[in-house]
Amino acid sequence: MSSEIDQFNYEHPLESIAQEPLTARDGARLLHLLPGDAPSTENRRFTDLPELLREGDLLVLNEARVRPARLSGFRSSGGRVSVLVIEAEGRLATVLLGARGTCLVGEQLQVGGEPWDIVASLGEGRFEIEAQGERDIASLMADVGRMPLPPYIRRDPLSDPRDEPDRERYQTVLAQGKAATAVAAPTAGLHFTKAMLATLHERGVRTARLRLDVGEGTFRPVRAEKLADHEMHVEHFEIPESTAEAFAETRAAGGRVVAVGTTVVRSLESVVTEDGQHLAQGPGSTQLFIRPGHCFRSVDVLFTNFHQPRSTLLVLATAFGGYERVMSAYRYAVDSGYRLFSYGDAMLIEPSVQGQTECVSGG
Repeated sequence: MSSEIDQFNYEHPLESIAQEPLTARDGARLLHLLPGDAPSTENRRFTDLPELLREGDLLVLNEARVRPARLSGFRSSGGRVSVLVIEAEGRLATVLLGARGTCLVGEQLQVGGEPWDIVASLGEGRFEIEAQGERDIASLMADVGRMPLPPYIRRDPLSDPRDEPDRERYQTVLAQGKAATAVAAPTAGLHFTKAMLATLHERGVRTARLRLDVGEGTFRPVRAEKLADHEMHVEHFEIPESTAEAFAETRAAGGRVVAVGTTVVRSLESVVTEDGQHLAQGPGSTQLFIRPGHCFRSVDVLFTNFHQPRSTLLVLATAFGGYERVMSAYRYAVDSGYRLFSYGDAMLIEPSVQGQTECVSGG
């Protein structure tokens, strides 16, 4: 069983990383990892998804809305500093700071033309800051913030003509009208359109929603050599009553639960009952790190994007689909020119028979 992070590495050319979304939100390719123990795949399109799901399936999506949490500023020395707002309340915020040299407690930054004081160091590049200008943190993000795209999506650090398109396309269609609470998108959901959701409904596929505020727990890199030594940061979620009811009804009727993205998997697996038949509804939080050997009780099929090497997301995907099957599929995807990561193509992972058997026998 794979227990070291080096085993979750794979090679890919830089040009395989999607820098922009496709013109059509639903235009991605879809790699289907077929059920069974062999790494058998077929090339499909995202628009084929209704053919691959069944009447009676329940599709669960994360409706979290991403806030424009990426800001640029300057230190008193004149050096540039990048800011990612992790949590904010009023004039106080927890932020990740990136700069040449070490940022210090007591230092004042100029962010969006307004002074911010660094009031505490929280470790791992995280700081507590207090805004001293006219605007609180939320107002400043709304006025001058940019979408918190991952660093592998290259943008000019101060301004880029793709900033405005990113504000639309780095959100799911489910996020419209929601409060912005996440600092990264639930990227598997970026492919879905209202037309696709309507088509799935017509085919008898039910949909349900939850909200996990994507944060450090999802995107922090694994620095420990052994998976067991990696600690996830806390992320908060909400399971609506309607979703818990739809889940229980689907289980009782023998339908499958299809998770759209790793954030949905982590949310469901954090609240599912031991027998896999019910969910605990309401707010909650999770530090769950799903790795090989995990017994999945809430999810039958996983729809997800392609993830970075050595990431907790790739580890989760292999835990669900089987290490050799998923890693082999990734190598095939790279060789076949699939677009990778947040703005890239998608994958539909059906479980291995062996994994299901081991789960039942091992509890």
